[in-house]
Amino acid sequence: MLRQIINQAKKHPSLIPLFVFIGAGGTGALMYVTRLALFNPDVSWDRKNNPEPWNKLGPNDQYKFYSVNVDYSKLKKEGPDF
Repeated sequence: MLRQIINQAKKHPSLIPLFVFIGAGGTGALMYVTRLALFNPDVSWDRKNNPEPWNKLGPNDQYKFYSVNVDYSKLKKEGPDF
């Protein structure tokens, strides 16, 4: 399949940017899904030792990918400990 893509790129050089952008988009999507699976507190890979990982987050832990107006270092805890 890779050989076929290379042959197409040699015959039609205008397709090279298309291959580059589709490859970059696929790689970015794969990296984002991997980040969600590994670092999101809603996902629990070890239910025996840590059944509720979202309860161990502190008030200043940033788990969102991008936050516009929130400075997580200045937040204080507003609820009770469970």
